[in-house]
Amino acid sequence: MSKIGSFRELIVYQKAYKLAMEIFEISKMFPNEERYSLTDQIRRSSRGGTGALAEGWAKRRYIKMFVLKQSDSLGEEFETILLSSPLSL
Repeated sequence: MSKIGSFRELIVYQKAYKLAMEIFEISKMFPNEERYSLTDQIRRSSRGGTGALAEGWAKRRYIKMFVLKQSDSLGEEFETILLSSPLSL
């Protein structure tokens, strides 16, 4: 097994990045009246996962801090999904 030198090499980061890009493309189809509220929130939330992974990587020596960062990001993602569900976008 080779040593990982950057958070960009993590499979989970690569998948999160790909998902964030897919969410961005899908959000282009949202109604115009949601552009500055829900669309913006969903886009920022989708980028939160990759940001948390990058921050967690910088603190990887402190396992509890790494897990806490990921938990915070996941909570934000769930909240955004719940808020957008009733709108049936």
